[in-house]
Amino acid sequence: MMATASGRAGRSSLLDRLRYLLVLSRPRFWLYLAGPVVIGVVYAAGSRGDLITPLSVALFAYFLVPANVFLYGVNDVFDADIDTENPKKDEGPEVRFSGERWVLAVVIGSGLLAVPFALVVGPAGKVTLAAFLVLAVEYSAPPFRFKTTPGLDSLSNGLYVLPGVLAFTAVAGELPPTPAIVGGWLWTMAMHTFSAIPDIEPDRRAGIATTATVLGQRRTYAYCGIVWALAAGAFALIHPLLGATLAVYPLLQVGIAVSGVAVDRAYWWFPAINTVVGMALTMGYLWRLLYG
Repeated sequence: MMATASGRAGRSSLLDRLRYLLVLSRPRFWLYLAGPVVIGVVYAAGSRGDLITPLSVALFAYFLVPANVFLYGVNDVFDADIDTENPKKDEGPEVRFSGERWVLAVVIGSGLLAVPFALVVGPAGKVTLAAFLVLAVEYSAPPFRFKTTPGLDSLSNGLYVLPGVLAFTAVAGELPPTPAIVGGWLWTMAMHTFSAIPDIEPDRRAGIATTATVLGQRRTYAYCGIVWALAAGAFALIHPLLGATLAVYPLLQVGIAVSGVAVDRAYWWFPAINTVVGMALTMGYLWRLLYG
């Protein structure tokens, strides 16, 4: 009986840890890192055989879960103090850092899982991978802690486009077109700053300065709309349809600002919106590759 009870307790403990890691990794946002991998592979592919390879599958798998555990784990570790003022940590979508050593071990291990990719990508891929890992850490960690420096908090979130750049480079052997990198970087800047709007008051109470806390809600709306419009313009240089697809974001931004929809509510629409836009970008080029 004691052995049975011990076994149940062990399974329960393991499940509790897995649930904790699942919430820590922000499942709603998994495709923010993994989605660009799919787009990068598709747009780099010269034939059907380039679409699904061991490397492309491994990149997608890494950026789907381990990279999110790493990115958000580092964030939670170094935000443990200020998260006491963050209501999102009380309402279920996110968790506070528990302070346990096993969590630190898993977060560090998730980052180290990226290192083997450096052995199978070229020089541009190595630089891209290194940039992702550095920005993922320094966004939240000292000495730079970009998230507490207005302007740099937004700029450093270009890290979300880097999985796509890495995937493109791994397949094509060269970097994507410059307008694509610039457009993707601008898109992530706007997305990050928009997502910071619900945190304006908690961050101010915690003494944290961000682009959103400096600008305030109304001017942050304007900033996001302008940057999203610039992103659409950059993609339009590659193809007008790409620019038209990305134009949904500044239009949506205006709609949210004018309608008065609570930003806390609108914030949770974007994972679905981003998924649909990503699917449109992917399926459009896939159709061209397979049937064009």
